[in-house]
Amino acid sequence: MNIHLVDGTYELFRHYYGASRRAALHGAERGAIRSVLSSLLSVLEQGATHMAVATDHVVESFRNDLWPGYKSGEGIEPELLEQFGPLEDALLDMGVVVWPMEELEADDGLASGAALAARDNRVDVVYLCTPDKDLAQCVVGNRVVQFDRRAGVVRNEHGVQEKFGVPPASIPDYLALVGDSADGFPGLPGWGPKSAAAILARYEVVEAIPGRASAWDVKVRGASRLAAVLREQRAQALLFRDLATLRRGAVLFEDVDELAWKGPKPTFREVAAELGTPALWRRAVRLEEASGNRKVATTSPQSPGPFPA
Repeated sequence: MNIHLVDGTYELFRHYYGASRRAALHGAERGAIRSVLSSLLSVLEQGATHMAVATDHVVESFRNDLWPGYKSGEGIEPELLEQFGPLEDALLDMGVVVWPMEELEADDGLASGAALAARDNRVDVVYLCTPDKDLAQCVVGNRVVQFDRRAGVVRNEHGVQEKFGVPPASIPDYLALVGDSADGFPGLPGWGPKSAAAILARYEVVEAIPGRASAWDVKVRGASRLAAVLREQRAQALLFRDLATLRRGAVLFEDVDELAWKGPKPTFREVAAELGTPALWRRAVRLEEASGNRKVATTSPQSPGPFPA
């Protein structure tokens, strides 16, 4: 079987800004919810059998206490922010498992879920359905992969190395040096993707990078300046790495069978009608009927075929 773990917060943002926002539920804007539901139904229609959606039930997390500039709810449009909770409810009505994260973030939920699912020998591939750079640290061989549904790209461990120049284990250190604007921390001045990749490909972690450029056995443009910045701000880099390191200890389920989609709840019919898309209910019912005659998939129809070596 394959497991699809979806970043619900990312999906909500993506569909809010990319979809037609004209759907009301109890008098409030719900267009992004309608679009997310349709999109995830498509994943199920294409053969996914086991799915969970992690969401930021509370926008702020423990990381906001570590770094004052870390991402928060400030600046999020009210019409978008008010759809966070209702999306969770609608997904539950559709029969999808939801992990509403509070102290941790949705990305931590995905990381924890992937770690749990990968322990089960029945699982062939865990698909982390998000393009977020920080989830690249969770990729393991061809078993746990990152799936950018919007771009149609599946990235395994070789793909992470090819894209970032470092293996998955070094992604938190990479982000510590170059920063992550989506999460609100800047990295170190002057350090860019090329310099960070070149140095971490050799030293792997921030602590192992020599403090003097004369001790580096790889050539990097502006090495003396970069080394000086690192000497002065190494503690800051370690803080940023902590921010970028996903927590994988959340106990979200005991058995992957809990993630199996078994069809919509009866309440989903009313939700779909109020969203102005009763077709969502009909699609879900047809899929439930069809899945009764479908064996659990062992390969995903969304997989691009054999991964690069």
